[in-house]
Amino acid sequence: MKEKIRILLAEDEPALALIVKESLETRNFTVIHCKDGEEAFDAFAKEKPEILVLDVMMPKKDGFTLASEIRKIDKKTPIIFLTAKSQTQDVVNGFNNGGNDYLKKPFSMEELIVRIHSLLGRINPPEVAEEIKLGAFLFNSIKQTLTFKNNIENLTHRETLLLQLLSENKNEIIDRSIILKKIWGDDDFFNGRSMDVFITKLRKKLQQDPSIQIINIRGQGYKFTV
Repeated sequence: MKEKIRILLAEDEPALALIVKESLETRNFTVIHCKDGEEAFDAFAKEKPEILVLDVMMPKKDGFTLASEIRKIDKKTPIIFLTAKSQTQDVVNGFNNGGNDYLKKPFSMEELIVRIHSLLGRINPPEVAEEIKLGAFLFNSIKQTLTFKNNIENLTHRETLLLQLLSENKNEIIDRSIILKKIWGDDDFFNGRSMDVFITKLRKKLQQDPSIQIINIRGQGYKFTV
């Protein structure tokens, strides 16, 4: 039997939490529900979930603070934020605090499930490829690593997908909507802000080689040059 994916759900709205929990459990997920940020932090260490789904506005400890604290002890477990907030800065804050994705309420369960599978690499995984050279870096899409000299940096699943797509189309302009549809599944406003944050993260990781650039082509998309 296929092993169930373990999800930690932190949500203080009882009705929404029940709907999400029951819906996920009928789709072969195991859901550990916590009603506040403190309870969720304790459960994370005990239950070792494969992915976290965190409400932003929670009592005792909000989702951003919780994610930031979890990232001090765990850099890899994917985090999806659930929130009614819609300002660009809120989206940016979510990613700056260690989030991997951002889902605005109200949302469909189908969308949440697709994003869960995407972050866990269950759909659209990177194609099998040898380690490739990007300027002074070695990029391994299977191990999800960037190596500069003897320093190895781990990438998230989505950072890997994005860098792979950029490198496969180097020196060409890739339309924003193509990137968004391939990696995020939809080219809406919130996914666009998410993509911009991930582009900024990749630029920082690659800045040790100034010959590598991810250029924003206004009104069109991005161009990756090496």
